[in-house]
Amino acid sequence: MGKKIIIVGGVASGTKAGAKAKREDPSSEVIIFTNEEYISYSGCGLPYYIGGVVSAKEHLILKTPQDFKHDMGIDVYTKHEVVYIDPENKKIIVKDLSNNTLKEFYYDKLILATGASPVKPKIEGFDLKKVFTLRSVNDALKIREILDNNPPKNPLIVGGGFIGLEIAENLKERGLNVKIIEVAEQILPGYDFEIAKLVEKYLIEEKGINILTKKRVTKFLGNEKKEVSKVILENGEILDADLVIWSAGVKPNTDLAKKIGIELGDWGAIKVDKYMRTNIKDIFAVGDCVETYHLVCGKPVWIPMGSTANKMGRVAGINVVLDDENLYESFEGVLGTNILKLFNLTIAKTGLSEKQAREEGFDVVSAIVPSNDKAHYYPTSKSVILKLIGDRKTGRILGAQGIGEGSVDKFIDIIASFIYLKGTVDQLSKVDLAYSPPYSMALSSVIVTANVLKNKIQGKLKGINPWELYEKIKNKENNFLLIDVRTEPEFVIGAIPGSINIPLNELMEKAYTLDREREIILICGLGRRAYQAYTKLVSLGFKNIKILDGGIKAYPFELE
Repeated sequence: MGKKIIIVGGVASGTKAGAKAKREDPSSEVIIFTNEEYISYSGCGLPYYIGGVVSAKEHLILKTPQDFKHDMGIDVYTKHEVVYIDPENKKIIVKDLSNNTLKEFYYDKLILATGASPVKPKIEGFDLKKVFTLRSVNDALKIREILDNNPPKNPLIVGGGFIGLEIAENLKERGLNVKIIEVAEQILPGYDFEIAKLVEKYLIEEKGINILTKKRVTKFLGNEKKEVSKVILENGEILDADLVIWSAGVKPNTDLAKKIGIELGDWGAIKVDKYMRTNIKDIFAVGDCVETYHLVCGKPVWIPMGSTANKMGRVAGINVVLDDENLYESFEGVLGTNILKLFNLTIAKTGLSEKQAREEGFDVVSAIVPSNDKAHYYPTSKSVILKLIGDRKTGRILGAQGIGEGSVDKFIDIIASFIYLKGTVDQLSKVDLAYSPPYSMALSSVIVTANVLKNKIQGKLKGINPWELYEKIKNKENNFLLIDVRTEPEFVIGAIPGSINIPLNELMEKAYTLDREREIILICGLGRRAYQAYTKLVSLGFKNIKILDGGIKAYPFELE
């Protein structure tokens, strides 16, 4: 007779663990409890349901309780809340939410997959009608009903992370005027500032989405129907809002674990070992309620992601049916790889950001390179901007970010594989990638970016980040000279404030006019001509020279 396995939580990691355990040992008895009505659904797909891209809620649900019972012999109890765990006697107390009765169930192994919940602020008016969070199918159903039957005139999204931005895209695609409020200085926390600013610029200028950063909501006002009508900000500003979707973070659900002394980690999530075991014998934990390790810095981290939850669930599902720990599967950690679609734009990240890498004490060097995802002459070629981050001392790749209408996903996945294997920039620059004009440039954007970063590590090139240059200009520093080496027509269309135009083909003859005592920053469209100018000036004995990383293409701030 197999083991009796109870799983608390029925979304991604819980159902994955249950299904895997049953496949590994068909004689095991698997029971899943969830306090929700729906199970095994894609939480990441909810914004696309409210936007109508996903037409029916059934498309988001991978399996129903009936499917689990019929296909795998797994019992699923929906609207059943586990209220207490008795580890000593290996039993749980469950409340049937339909009639408030309590039941007892015994287990051999227990898996906690309690997930995470939206962070709900203690703000006056948060309980008004038409103020929502988006975490469950029922949340999405309520929002979708309003959008279908009584579309708002002033929808407001609080929070500029993944979910908030995806909601904004979907509401905009429905023809609504969308406003985003973000308390931080930038949207997309976790990304470097200049990359986030490129996204912000695109959403504002190309898509007409109003984004307010460094703003905090302090109060919601309602109308006579007790529906939200206005939002008051910390600075006293009042905004109209007849639908609010609060998307300002989530927190791990750990109350059940804390009651019985399960250890929590540095991030307030459940602490587990690489086999997904908690500190209490025969109790495992998986998914968004669990802390893991970052594979670059080797420190605890909490990054709730559907992909991670599924991998954790698989590992726990294997291990709970085994008696020999030597056969256990392990989950070593994450890189925090993520990706986001916003209209025609793709944004993705893996590993550490430049800011994070510096905070971790690495000797950071980075490169930003705009290029194409296919041969430039191929009709479907699209632009991408890659940022690659490395350690100067070891050459190890620490992270990458990408943005563009091209195949950003492919490039980030390639780099993620190298980071996972502790690869170096030199190795990445030499990797043998597939080439054909419909699929890639002869030198992939990944390889081009790696070569630029390698040049920097080897001292062949010095660059300046767009954000650093912006700060210099904003602070009115006068110890540098901005030289734009593009053609005069390009320069007239748009140039960085304070720059002077010396086209590349005129640089050598005018070099004698340049002040060698001042730092010279070279600018062009993409960085290639600036690099040519850099080598020319170096040959003339100039020492204090840099190029603007990524050129005008990757400069997200105002031009003149």
